[in-house]
Amino acid sequence: QVQLVESGGGLVQAGGSLRLSCAASGRTFSSYAMGWFRQAPGKEREFSAAITWSGSTYYADSVKGRFTISRDNAKNTVYLQMNSLKPEDTSVYYCAARRVYSDYAPAEYDYWGQGTQVTVSS
Repeated sequence: QVQLVESGGGLVQAGGSLRLSCAASGRTFSSYAMGWFRQAPGKEREFSAAITWSGSTYYADSVKGRFTISRDNAKNTVYLQMNSLKPEDTSVYYCAARRVYSDYAPAEYDYWGQGTQVTVSS
């Protein structure tokens, strides 16, 4: 069982930056693929970024070039650096994990955090 706790959300003006963190419990964090998803009010949850156990990264077109996902296995933490934020980035951001040794982003995830709110004002 893995528990995920997100932090770092908040209110920021358009063009600003935020860094989200997701702390994971357990001793096998390095073997997990990690993902960030987001869900805006009235919309379905959508993929934003993922990082595999080996460090390969994947991004949705909507965030490519603005967001960067990274991981620190020593701290059991995955990050999402968000730059050049836009009002349409306003969402609850969720961290997710799946234990898989693959260089491809998982299609499904087994564990989810509670989410952190990001609000971008225009």
